[in-house]
Amino acid sequence: MATTDLKLDEPGSLPRPGPVGRLVRLGLGLLCLWHIYGLIQVSGNLMGTDGSIRPFVWNGVIIGLFLVSYVVNIGFSRAWKKWPALASAGVILAIAGLGFLMEGKLETPLLARAIWTWELYLFSHLGTAFIISGLIGTPGCEMRAFHDLYSRITGVATKEHYCPVGPLHSIDQWEAGRSQH
Repeated sequence: MATTDLKLDEPGSLPRPGPVGRLVRLGLGLLCLWHIYGLIQVSGNLMGTDGSIRPFVWNGVIIGLFLVSYVVNIGFSRAWKKWPALASAGVILAIAGLGFLMEGKLETPLLARAIWTWELYLFSHLGTAFIISGLIGTPGCEMRAFHDLYSRITGVATKEHYCPVGPLHSIDQWEAGRSQH
């Protein structure tokens, strides 16, 4: 079971991804950046003609709520467990409630802009981390790519974190096992 617990490993304890792991990371990074591109495309008109928030803006909310705790905890070396997701959901719900009080409906331009901004940050951070991780071969979780890049530039060792979500950890283990044969 994936956990948002921060469990940093000593530098050099996790294998660097092989070519398959790096390509998967690059592909996931491009997918995140495609979502960012779509968000930018709709940025001038977040509301549909029927007064509802455009579906593209809603597309990243569920996956974003699932991923935000990993992005914050692992990316910023914090041990806040599920709090980033709970805080994000709370802010989204509070803005929806405020919109309902002000306009009598949940889907308002204020809510659309808040979700849009949150997704823009989240998927930009995640997408950039995937791209850097794929390019430089960051061991373990892509959210440590900024730390790994810093380490390579400065020579100051940074801790690593295995990939807690998705297939990346399994791919990295498979590739590490293949290279030992």
